[in-house]
Amino acid sequence: MPALPSIALGCDHAGFRFKELLRVSLTARGHRVADFGTFSAVRCDYPDFVRPAAQAVARGECDLGIVLGGSGNGEAMVANKVHGIRCAVCWNVQSAELCKQHNNANVISLGERMFPEAELFPIVDAWLTSVYEGGRHQPRLDKVDAM
Repeated sequence: MPALPSIALGCDHAGFRFKELLRVSLTARGHRVADFGTFSAVRCDYPDFVRPAAQAVARGECDLGIVLGGSGNGEAMVANKVHGIRCAVCWNVQSAELCKQHNNANVISLGERMFPEAELFPIVDAWLTSVYEGGRHQPRLDKVDAM
């Protein structure tokens, strides 16, 4: 059985609760989790925690990354500033499946204020289990990666 991917986590105060739920669950399921914080619900700035998580993925220290905030938008913007990162904001199962299947997203961004807790694990699991389709999508990714 292949090893489960290692996952970098990073969030601000608005994504802290979901990040903690993911950290515990992913670790219990056998993933190696690198938690880049934040480590409390005290107000903070997301770039301080999201950038190191994205850099860990870009350097190959972690296979994948999940970043979290209130909407997930700012976190995705920060992650996508790191060369080699393809971060997609996900808000439901279909968005999570498609970002892997068509864009080979190696990081996803989740907004804790955008969907109920009951949808957290279905979204993450959809992304983790989806497979990049390649083919017609690869020339587009080659252009993105060349930027």
